[in-house]
Amino acid sequence: QVQLVESGGGLVQAGGSLRLSCLASGRTLSTYAMTWFRQAPGKEREFVSGISRGGGTLYTDSVKGRFTISRDIAKNTMYLQMDSLKPEDTAVYYCATGTTGIYRTHGTYAYWGQGTQVTVSS
Repeated sequence: QVQLVESGGGLVQAGGSLRLSCLASGRTLSTYAMTWFRQAPGKEREFVSGISRGGGTLYTDSVKGRFTISRDIAKNTMYLQMDSLKPEDTAVYYCATGTTGIYRTHGTYAYWGQGTQVTVSS
């Protein structure tokens, strides 16, 4: 059973930064691709970024150049560095895993964290 725990969310002004962390159980980061999704009120959960087992990365267009995904396999932790935050980035951010590849469809993933709230004020 894979367990994921997110942390690092909070309230920040537009233009500010936050770093999210996702602590995974066991050898998850070397077994599966890891992803970040987000869900704003009244909207569907959407793909934000993913990192493959080999370290390749993928971003949704709206965060390219502002967000950076990374991981520390020794610490079983994935990160999302979020810079130049915008009010439209406000959402609950989730980490998800369970596949060997990166997929943009949230229904693909079997394992999810509980989410961490990110609020960006204008």
